[in-house]
Amino acid sequence: MYAGRTETPCCLCGNEDTVSRFEVPPRAVTLMKNSGPIAWRDIVGPVTLQFCADDWELVTELALEMDMHPLSRCNVAHASFSLREDFEALLSATKDEPDQTKQETELLERSLGVIENRDDPYTESRDMVEAIVIGLALAELDVVDTPPHRSAESIAFAEKTTSK
Repeated sequence: MYAGRTETPCCLCGNEDTVSRFEVPPRAVTLMKNSGPIAWRDIVGPVTLQFCADDWELVTELALEMDMHPLSRCNVAHASFSLREDFEALLSATKDEPDQTKQETELLERSLGVIENRDDPYTESRDMVEAIVIGLALAELDVVDTPPHRSAESIAFAEKTTSK
């Protein structure tokens, strides 16, 4: 039985030739198309989404220019993730339900770090897109009140206006 991951197509159009990818927390699966039968609490690890060149351009514009995420248009069948049941079948043992809050916290902290260092020459636009999508998705799911990029922008704006 093969238990490894295979390459996945673009989650927006299904094109096999992908150029970029990022991770979202398992709870974000509920925002995607065709996610009804998937129990997000049984996903082990992050969910990886891949994009073709044309769709990556769209995703970048959505996140960086329009402050939106593409998840509602992504097909969960094209996402890459592992289910707890698969591990249980492979290991013939019962595995505890994953702690999703720990993973969400780690992804949010990583996103905040990217946003705080957005002017760093080593911070790529892909990192910013991922950080914004994670923050927007978790805000839409009521995990956080404000996405990290919005609170960072609000803080920077407040500092500029109060220092004048």
